[in-house]
Amino acid sequence: MYQYFTESADTFQEAMERIKVKYGSSAQVLGHRTVTYGGFLGFFQKEGIEVNGCIKHDAGAADRDRAKLEEEKRKILALAEAKAHQKTAADEKNQDQLKAVLDEVKSLQEKLDQLPGKMPLSGPTRVAEHPTLVLVQDILEDNEFSPAYVRMILDRVRREFSMEGLTDTEAVLAQVRRWVADGVQLFQDKRATKPRIFILVGPTGVGKTTTIAKLAAVYGLGFGGQERQKLSLITIDNYRIGAKMQIESYGEIMGIPVTCIESYEALRQRIELDSDKDMVLIDTIGKSPKDFVKLAEMRQLLEGTGRPTEVHLAVSATTKTKDLREIFQQFEPFGYQSVVLTKLDETSVVGNLISLLWEKQKPVSFLTDGQSVPQDIHRATTEKLMKPLLGFGPGLLQTVGKET
Repeated sequence: MYQYFTESADTFQEAMERIKVKYGSSAQVLGHRTVTYGGFLGFFQKEGIEVNGCIKHDAGAADRDRAKLEEEKRKILALAEAKAHQKTAADEKNQDQLKAVLDEVKSLQEKLDQLPGKMPLSGPTRVAEHPTLVLVQDILEDNEFSPAYVRMILDRVRREFSMEGLTDTEAVLAQVRRWVADGVQLFQDKRATKPRIFILVGPTGVGKTTTIAKLAAVYGLGFGGQERQKLSLITIDNYRIGAKMQIESYGEIMGIPVTCIESYEALRQRIELDSDKDMVLIDTIGKSPKDFVKLAEMRQLLEGTGRPTEVHLAVSATTKTKDLREIFQQFEPFGYQSVVLTKLDETSVVGNLISLLWEKQKPVSFLTDGQSVPQDIHRATTEKLMKPLLGFGPGLLQTVGKET
């Protein structure tokens, strides 16, 4: 099994020293790239180096533990078998002892099943598996696809490939890539009555305000080939002074009006005043998905738009799978139609994201991969989302290059 990591520093040598201290000499460097960071409003940024690598965990300890437990199991079974053949009165009096022995055998088997890095022969489901199926499972698990997603893909491979077909490993992997790509839904802009109301919700720390500024550049300035539109920015995040000043600064630079509102009625009035605009972008307060009361209050405030809205959920690609699942669930009452994935440049694992999008049947609208405004935002494409996947071979992008 591999553990993937990303380390950033001002120089390549500094990054390598940090990697050596954190991960030891067993760390392997997979690649590096130049990145920019720091600054304000895209100015005074510095260049640095981002190094990606992995650590292969030694399964030797788990193998030794497994062998030791297997030896204990054999000894206990031999003892149990010997006792079973002694048909004496003394044996009948010691039935409780024999039962305890058998219970211990069962306990040892359960421990064997729970050992990390199980070898193919340690589980009945993998004894009869074709090597290509084992490879597909290992690749999907290394990319942190969910167990349900891995089962779905393996079941599909079994149904659609004969035993002879499984011998062509490259063909199987190519088909798996296509299935993964086909399972990714991309959000399509729909014609809407003016103004189109675009609301961005999400937990704290995912970069909503910066993302709103990037979206303003896309729609208001025509960045990235988008048709330029008359735009208005609204923020209800008046609690963080820094966030309020930041969005106002962006609006001033781009020549887009920014309004801060605090109530249902104020939002309704602002929307009416903006009825001549093509689009209204609304930045919301970052809330913990566990804060049910505040989430309900914010949802009630947003109803002040009084018009059909388009809600997008912003989540960080660096969020743990368990927390992602909770975020997806707790923001359901907002009726979000799509997901905006932020901070893709800060992770090398996306299998969990693709799995959850597939489970929730939610499309992706935008991807962000840095702090620069407006450069680091892109309309979602399957190619960009799947680019970090490892183990599928060099032809991945050509195979899954499905775009909007």
